[in-house]
Amino acid sequence: MEGSLFYWVLWLFWVYITFFMDKQNRYRTKLAVVTLLVIILSNVHFVAAGFEFYASGLFLLILSYLILSKKKLGSLLYSFICSFILTISYVTFNLFVIYDPVWVIFQKEWMMGICFSILAILLQTTLKGRLLIFTSGTMHGEIFYAIYLNKFEFSYPVGTIAYLDVFALTVLLLVSWSILENAGIYYQNHLQFLAKGKQKSS
Repeated sequence: MEGSLFYWVLWLFWVYITFFMDKQNRYRTKLAVVTLLVIILSNVHFVAAGFEFYASGLFLLILSYLILSKKKLGSLLYSFICSFILTISYVTFNLFVIYDPVWVIFQKEWMMGICFSILAILLQTTLKGRLLIFTSGTMHGEIFYAIYLNKFEFSYPVGTIAYLDVFALTVLLLVSWSILENAGIYYQNHLQFLAKGKQKSS
């Protein structure tokens, strides 16, 4: 069912952030509010400049702009390049689905989620950076894809629940990868600490 992945993942995130995340974390309230707003706005849509937009996607795009605007010029330029790479990848993927659907060997949402997760991981080193370039890049891709289809008089709503499914899946994959990365660092440091302790005791 379209949208089920999005709602399950976002509600799980919201429950974790609200009830299980460290209350001293300065991002806790902001993350909970943003997650809840994305869920609430997911069915809100409107028409502007001849295109149909869903509010959740635009909210995420504006939020990514606000966060990116706080970066220094060099970091901002690199983020823009990374976002542009994801935009081109997103549009290309969707065009391949139209013109040559045979190569879509399993569910489209999973293919997109895995591909964009790998790209974001290769382009950025932090979870925050990966989420920012993924969100801005894919939303730009949605807009450019809608403009391209409009030339052939096909309507394509931007930021639909289908896009949010891909968004939720990719966020889940990126968060899971970040946990694995940090777990590796934690165990490496923990083992080194134990090794030093044994050396001192001997």
